[in-house]
This record gives sequence, structure tokens and C-alpha cells, in this order.
Amino acid sequence: MIDRRRFLYTTAGALLASCRRRPERTDAGLCEASVPVTARRLDPLHPDALARFVDPLPIPPVLKPDGTRADPGAPGREIPYYRVPMREVSVAVHRDVPPTRVWTYAGSFPGPTFETRAGRGLLVEWANELPGRHFLPIDHSLCGADADRAEVRTVVHVHGARVPSESDGYPEDWYTPGRSALCHYPNEQEAATLWYHDHAMGIERLNQYAGLFGMFLVRDDVEDALRLPAGAYEVPLMLSDRLLDAQGQLVYPVSDDPKAPWVPELYGDALLVNGKLYPYLQVEPRAYRLRIVNASNTRVYYLSLSSGQAIEQIGSDQGLLAAPAPQPIVTLAPAERADVVVDFTEAAGQEVVLQNKPFQLLQFRVAPLRTAARAKTALPASLRSVPRTPAAAAVKTRFLTLNEYEVPKTHAMLMLLNAARWHDPVTERPALGSVEIWELANLTEDTHPIHLHMVRFQVLERQAFDADRYNSHGTMKVTGDPVPPAPEEAGWKDTVRAEPGFITRIIVRFEGYKGRYLWHCHILEHAANEMMRPFEVVA
Repeated sequence: MIDRRRFLYTTAGALLASCRRRPERTDAGLCEASVPVTARRLDPLHPDALARFVDPLPIPPVLKPDGTRADPGAPGREIPYYRVPMREVSVAVHRDVPPTRVWTYAGSFPGPTFETRAGRGLLVEWANELPGRHFLPIDHSLCGADADRAEVRTVVHVHGARVPSESDGYPEDWYTPGRSALCHYPNEQEAATLWYHDHAMGIERLNQYAGLFGMFLVRDDVEDALRLPAGAYEVPLMLSDRLLDAQGQLVYPVSDDPKAPWVPELYGDALLVNGKLYPYLQVEPRAYRLRIVNASNTRVYYLSLSSGQAIEQIGSDQGLLAAPAPQPIVTLAPAERADVVVDFTEAAGQEVVLQNKPFQLLQFRVAPLRTAARAKTALPASLRSVPRTPAAAAVKTRFLTLNEYEVPKTHAMLMLLNAARWHDPVTERPALGSVEIWELANLTEDTHPIHLHMVRFQVLERQAFDADRYNSHGTMKVTGDPVPPAPEEAGWKDTVRAEPGFITRIIVRFEGYKGRYLWHCHILEHAANEMMRPFEVVA
């Protein structure tokens, strides 16, 4: 292990300084200054030159069970069984772009949507029916991506699901084409917008980029009683950015070192919504519920409406907020979700664009009012009880650092959690049912979306500290008062933005199951470079 005293404060940050995610970012993709010549597209697609809003927004199909099987958690009971094959297909991302080769779940890009109810378990057989060769560049120098392993390996993680460890999608539990894995999802949790994606060690970033992701919705009686927009008025939106060449094929950039082609971040200039570039959606002048997932490898989205109206956020990663939180801009880091309501009544007969400035994502074509003008739909003032977990309930506080290093001699970049490698001994071993506070001290210049598997948590606060002092002397000096979470972050979360130069404190109850899980940065390029660690829930 690299000695944390030799930590170099984001030495590689100089290389990437102009490419960090910022609201004012105006370039269309990867910053050319930071991209090696070999990573640049010689024949790129230019999305800005394409006609906008000529394709309807696709809505991924809702999966239907393939039958029932015995419930592993309740002998004698049958639960729904699904078989979901992973297959390579070609899809049209835009009317004027040649078909794009992608990898899919059940032939759909994004994958089909699971709809289930709290407390009603289901079984999924995830079947790897992909080709034997990968069509994106594998870096065999990364942990778990050794050249003697099969190129195509997959394992599915339902992000945000409280599941037994054997069904969680542990990165090393991958399987190859021709094989499958049967996973049990008890769904003993509140209604929430979850999603599923590949999690294979060393190549997750490639597999997800290739198209292996989809939505997983859990519903319950509390949510039903609110009478939120449903059916055709509830729309899933999965956001992903890609780089494409002029023939419509996916491009994954590489470094100028053929033995280590990994790149630290990936920004695409083609911003897709449900797999389409610049789609449109016909809507009525009424309220719609939008279930939004950031499925991008790296990009943070800053979502707003061209009409200037506020977006009513009603939920985050792990379900409904206590009350609606109007947002002029909804911020979503990779893997974060936002459950929002937009009322188009006042935009009757107009066109409203969902945007991530300067990018346009999705056009809403609002039908004219066909009846007398009516008032906007009022959301309930209260949505769901979200009791705060008091800090005093914690039996342990863990101080954990987020690190970037320049490796001596090779000058390669290394990204770690708490200065530990993936295969170092497990150091986080919370007891089942216990409450802990995790203090995430970000020593880098990046915002890292940190995800904990199996559990949900609450954000306690963020507090600025002197990162340079800590790097140089190993001593902590806070430089500001603690800042409580904003209303949209005050609900249950499973992914939190750890901002640079801040300690982000979360409080976690480790309820659910014993076993081996993991926590990691959800910038997939960072996770691939060992910004990922196991933890074990013990009795």
C-alpha cells in the first residue's frame, strides 16, 4: 500500500483541471487539452449538427414474469420469476444516425423496467448471452481485469436494493457468456426509484457504457395513497452521455499508453434520454411525474426547464421526501435519482425543454387546453414520514479519506478509499442493526458520488477542512461551520456527493442482512482504478 504521508494532493488534477464537472461548463465533451491524441475521434459524430426533437421519447417496456418459483425466504410460497438475457443489438439513437451497436438487457436500451411492490419478493435469472469478445478497450492493468480472464464478464447489481449478499452483484462474482446467475430480491423496503446495472470487476465502466442498465421501481401503499401522477403520466427518464463516431458507433477514449489505456473521466457530447438523442414527448397540460436516473459514467447533470418554472422534487435515491422541495435546478451526480413532478398546465400549447445547459435533453410538446382554464394540480404538503436518525444513536464514527495519488516512477494515477487497495484486509465491519457515522474526508479536487451497497442513510452535514494541511501533516483543521443538507438531500439516500475540501458526514443503520458488500465512488472510471472497497456486516 502507498503510504498516505506520500499522498500528492491531486497531482493528476492539473491534467484534468479544465475537465472537472462545473455548472458553467460549455464544451461539448472531453476537454481536448486533457485527451491524448490516441483518444481523439478522427471521424466523430457532431451532435450539434443534427436535427433536434425529431424522434419520440422511447419508454422502456415493463417486464412481465416468466412464471413463479419457490421463495427462498419463505418455504411454501411462490414468487414471480424473470429470466433476463443480456444481448448485443443495434439501436437507433437518432433518426439521422446509423444504428449503434449496444449491449442490452432483454434487447432494450435502456433495459426494461421492473415494477414491484414493497414486501413482495422476486427472482431474476440474469443470463449472459453476449458475444465472447468485448468491443470496447479493456485495460488489463486494472484490478480484476487481467489479460488471462475472459473478456466478457458480467454481474448485475440492483442499485439501492436491500438484498442478501449473494444476490447483491459483488464485483468478483462475475460470469461469462453461456452462464447465468439466479438472484433473490426480497424488496423489504419502502417505495423508491432503484436501478440495475453491470458491476463486473475491472470492466463495469465498459459494460455500463455499452448499455447494461435499466430501471427498477418499488411501490407501496403509502405512495399509492398520495395519488401522484401515474400510468401514462409517470415517465421514466434514464440519462446517459456517449461519444459516437460518424458511423454511429460508440467510442470509448483511451490514454496514449497501450499497456494502460484507462482514462480518469469520460464526458460524452451525445446526451441521451432513454437511449435517444434530442427526443420529444407529447404531454397534456397537466402534472407529470418524472423518475430520473443519472446512468452516466462521469457526468453530473444540472437539470432545469427552459420555461423557468421550478421542478417539484418529491423524492431522492431511497424514496419520497418528507415534503415537496421546489428546485430551479436539480443536481444529479452519477447514480443519483430524482423523483420530480412538473405541471405543464401553464405551458399549454407551448414547447418546454428539459436542459442541462448548454445541452438540450428532451422537448415536451404541451397540448393546448381543450377545456376552460384550470388551476395547477397541488401536491400534498406532506409526502412521507422521514424520521431523522440522531447522531447520538451511532455506536461508532469512522473517519475515511478519499484519495488520489501519483505512483512513483510510473507517474500513473491511483484513486483509493481510505488509502487502501481493493484486496487489502476489510477494515469496515459494522454489526447488523447497528448505527454508524461515516465521515468522508475528500482530499481530492473531484466531487465523488459515494455509494454504499445494501443500506440507506441520511446526510448529517458537510464541513470544510484544510485538505493541504491534512495532506502535509496528517492533522485535521476544520475551516467552517457544519452545513446541514438541503431539503432535496434530507430524505433517505444511498449515494452522496462528497465535495472536495469537505468532510461529508452520513449516518447509516446497517439493517438488512449479514455478509460481504462494498462501497465505492460511482464515477465508474474512478471505481475501476480501485476507488472501491469491501465492507462486511457481521452479527
